[in-house]
Amino acid sequence: PSPQRTPVLFQAGASGAGKAFAAGHAECVFISTPLKSATKAYVKEIRERAAAAGRDPHKILIYAMATIITDETDAKARAKYEEYQRYASYDGALVLMSGWTGIDFGSYAPTDTVKKVRTNAIVSAVEHLSGGDKVWTIEELAKWGGIGGMGPLFVGSASTVADLLQEWVEETDVDGFNLAYALAHETFADVIGHLVPELQRRGVYPTAYREGTLREKLFGDGPLLPASHPAARYRDIEAVKRADAARHEPQRVPA
Repeated sequence: PSPQRTPVLFQAGASGAGKAFAAGHAECVFISTPLKSATKAYVKEIRERAAAAGRDPHKILIYAMATIITDETDAKARAKYEEYQRYASYDGALVLMSGWTGIDFGSYAPTDTVKKVRTNAIVSAVEHLSGGDKVWTIEELAKWGGIGGMGPLFVGSASTVADLLQEWVEETDVDGFNLAYALAHETFADVIGHLVPELQRRGVYPTAYREGTLREKLFGDGPLLPASHPAARYRDIEAVKRADAARHEPQRVPA
């Protein structure tokens, strides 16, 4: 076993069942929400559910998917974004979004709007696109889905994007971002070269890692799951077995 014993527990999925599981078990959560309002509502619900389950709501780190297109200036970043768009496929983007949602977007006109339907695909994807502050047309959906996927898209200089990221953190209570890419591996190289130094100058991005395991780096505590986590009871597996056997033992009825 590693020094952590239990690996850091990540969860992804924003349906009702996913939220309930995350609140009870996850240490880190990946979410994909296109709008700030949806992200804020999701984070709030997860923290409330975690508190109700007896967990510290801020011991769950929530990372929002985001795509960042950045360069030395806003103009250069915008030009890069427009170049990427020239390679995006309208039909290909709708196929991708249809696969995620279970909705055949190709059967709709570009000016039609996304409506909520029951599917067997990613439930939260349908909810986020059909609810909230924005009404999506099929054309807007294809343009947005062609670059970045299900999260927000930030385009601009390092200073502009840093402002946007800090705004999202302050207004939604999200802990960080899970980066998607427009072009591998150029997107990540641009973030490292332009954005990370700007965030470090602002004191909101580390310049060095903490010592220890991943759990210690993330939370600053010891390497093991905290005693408040439901999995902690399994450290003494024999005690768990005895408790389970006692619960299933037939009750004796006095003669």
